[in-house]
Amino acid sequence: MSVPDHSLQQGGGPNLVNIDVMRNHSELFRAECLRLILETDKACKRMQNDDNKRLDQRVRDIQFLKKELELKLEEIIVEIDDLIAMKARVVKALEACKEPLRVTVLCVEERMKRLSSVRLHDDVDRELLKEREVFEGVASLLQRVLEQITEQIRLNRSAKYQLEQDLKEKSEAQCIDNSCALMTPHSINNLQKSKNTQTVLPSLAVTPKQWENISDINIAKAEQQKNNSVSLRALVESLLEQTATDMQKQVQATTAAFQLNTQEIKSAKSQMEDQLAEILSEFASQQRVREDLRVAITENEHVLSLAQARLALRRQRPAKEQCYDPAQSQLFTEVQQLTAHITKLCAAVAQSEEEQRALVRCQLELQENIEIKAHSLYIDEVICAQHREPVIIHNF
Repeated sequence: MSVPDHSLQQGGGPNLVNIDVMRNHSELFRAECLRLILETDKACKRMQNDDNKRLDQRVRDIQFLKKELELKLEEIIVEIDDLIAMKARVVKALEACKEPLRVTVLCVEERMKRLSSVRLHDDVDRELLKEREVFEGVASLLQRVLEQITEQIRLNRSAKYQLEQDLKEKSEAQCIDNSCALMTPHSINNLQKSKNTQTVLPSLAVTPKQWENISDINIAKAEQQKNNSVSLRALVESLLEQTATDMQKQVQATTAAFQLNTQEIKSAKSQMEDQLAEILSEFASQQRVREDLRVAITENEHVLSLAQARLALRRQRPAKEQCYDPAQSQLFTEVQQLTAHITKLCAAVAQSEEEQRALVRCQLELQENIEIKAHSLYIDEVICAQHREPVIIHNF
């Protein structure tokens, strides 16, 4: 800085020193402003770069969680579809139990119509009651399983809804952050001009960790419900196979009992029919024997009458001729023997009649039992068989 000229100061002119100081101060201030402008510009660019990096990182974080959510959503949708298909199988299996159960109850009722003398609790009755118990147990089990599947579908849909809501919010957040990343100072005016005047309530502030935990919780819930659903489907699959096997096994056991009982009834009926034929033959033979006995009695009575007539006639001989000669002795003996023969023949006729009455009782008893067997056979072999024939237990 030059030394002030005292002559100028003394001459009453402008204060050059002050002017020089002011000029220097202005120069320094201008330089400071230029430096401040450069620093501010650098800071703005640095902050914008940091903003863009943070926004890009945020968008990538959202995209990562969106992929996780989309993958889990796809899995839970597939699981819901599989569970709905399993529910349809259970409904079909439950419906398929109704007809076999109705047939079983009908067979039990039909067999109760048998005559009281054979209305006993046989193997067929026991197998039918077991069959009814199995079918009712299967129907009850399938009904409970159906309720469990329905509840699991509800839980799966609830998890699906949470994932969809989370994805929707993530998409909105991603769209907003992408818009933020693309914004420039020149685009703000256009944005403010096109901005909707609708008031939007501010959302609750959450930390990044809490924000991430929300999706993690939704994913974990969906994974848990998916695992529960998979386990339930495996259990139901096993139950359907086992129940179908149990029903088939019991139907086969009942059918075998019916067949064995039918064979036994047929065998007993055949034996009774053979016995009846023999009884009828014996009855006819007994009838013929009795007729022969009566013919023999008649013939012996004729011979006895002849001997008695001879004795009576010989009593008319003269007194001196009334000797007990061999002829007289023979006639007396003949009368006695013929009387004894006739008595035995009459007793034989009476015994024959008694035997014939016994045969008639046997005949009636056999005919009654044959009718009973035929009635039982008709119920088991015709009525029950017709009802049971179309009933086939398939794998559910």
